[in-house]
Amino acid sequence: MRVAIACDHGGFPLKNTVILSAKALGHEIIDFGTDNGDVSVDFPDYVFKVGDAINRGVADRGIVICGSGIGACVAANKMKGIIAGLCHDHYSAHQGVEHDHINVLCLGARIIGIALADEITQAFLSATKDDDIRFVRRMEKVRKLEEFGHL
Repeated sequence: MRVAIACDHGGFPLKNTVILSAKALGHEIIDFGTDNGDVSVDFPDYVFKVGDAINRGVADRGIVICGSGIGACVAANKMKGIIAGLCHDHYSAHQGVEHDHINVLCLGARIIGIALADEITQAFLSATKDDDIRFVRRMEKVRKLEEFGHL
């Protein structure tokens, strides 16, 4: 799988951990930066790079990291075709893919540590979406909300 990864300065401390976790599973990494945790940058710029890569078919999934994960998640979910989930536990990371069909994992580097980031990354990248009719029906409703603003 091709995995696009990006972070802002707040997410930088976990970026290398996430990259190493994804590589250990055999995934191809597309690193969109930032490459420096000391220079303040705007998370939407980096979230866009990941979402755009997914929408163009350059990446299959994405991981974005900011300080809390919240800003990255909000920004990612504004992009058509992106379903992002903020996950700070193992269950949410795999269940988000399986039931909610997330294609972008959002992490908060000021919330979780290295060991948990590694575990969550592995859970997200190892999960496959479940096409059970219940989950497909629910995600179709989500797409209608995205497209039309109503069901």
